[in-house]
Amino acid sequence: MDALQPLFFSLNNYILLATILFTIGVIGILIRRNMIIVFMCIELMLNAVNLLLVAFSVHHGDASGQVFVFFIMAVAAAEITVGLAILVMIYRNTGSVNINTLSKLRW
Repeated sequence: MDALQPLFFSLNNYILLATILFTIGVIGILIRRNMIIVFMCIELMLNAVNLLLVAFSVHHGDASGQVFVFFIMAVAAAEITVGLAILVMIYRNTGSVNINTLSKLRW
């Protein structure tokens, strides 16, 4: 093992990386109008949380965080499946994946 390995793989670095990924996901959701990109940003946010769960799980020597990651991945897969089905139906009806075209759904 290299003597510098704990420096590069410390818990703080994982927290920093997860924070950056989560922030990019939030900014992408708030700024972008394309629904596919919004889905990708949601996945980015979920993976940032997964990274933190695994990092804390390994840091504390408890495998429960890794079990939660599997549940989050299953929920994310179901969310994307339903979301993409809705997106395909919206595209068939409106011809666009822009969120602004959904203003027709207002009362």
